[in-house]
Amino acid sequence: MLQVAKLECRRGDRLLFCALDFQIEAGTLLHVRGRNGSGKTTLLRTLCGLFTQDAGEVYWKGESIRTLAEDFRRDLLYLGHLNGIKGDLTGVENLRLAATLDGDRVGRDALWAALGRLGLAGFEDLPTRMLSQGQKKRVALARLILSRAPLWILDEPFTALDLDAVDLLQGLIAGHVAAGGLAVLTTHQAVPLTSGQGRHLDLGA
Repeated sequence: MLQVAKLECRRGDRLLFCALDFQIEAGTLLHVRGRNGSGKTTLLRTLCGLFTQDAGEVYWKGESIRTLAEDFRRDLLYLGHLNGIKGDLTGVENLRLAATLDGDRVGRDALWAALGRLGLAGFEDLPTRMLSQGQKKRVALARLILSRAPLWILDEPFTALDLDAVDLLQGLIAGHVAAGGLAVLTTHQAVPLTSGQGRHLDLGA
């Protein structure tokens, strides 16, 4: 369970949100909505422990994420606006590095299979600086196939993807939630996934 209690965040002198309370249980998708500048990315980064709130607390399984520290980060997979991949490394090398940092044991065949499933067959051993923006995004998203983290926090995951990749990503997220995982995401794109049974949180309303 992920719980937010009396959360308040500011950017400089500007209040983004305050007294924010919600909780989500296993098997839940939460779509965070709001206009540009409403604090969506700040909220997601706060849920990950990457941004320090001005007040309130974020709890994971009943304990503060600040107390849990590395134990929380092992349960978390975060994908932000930046792909978080290194241009000098190949897709396989980037995935292997990410899996190592996440504490996941992943074999070579699984790395290649994940990239193949994301439509990158034939590009696995090219330096990622040679890939298009959409292909770089697919390398980053291949982490979702390999990760064992129960909590996914995804900031605009559908950006720079073609229709086939959007459909595949929706399936990955839906499968994760159906298997008892939690997913929190933002997106400006209208996709069936976020107009279905999931929960919504509107910032700046």
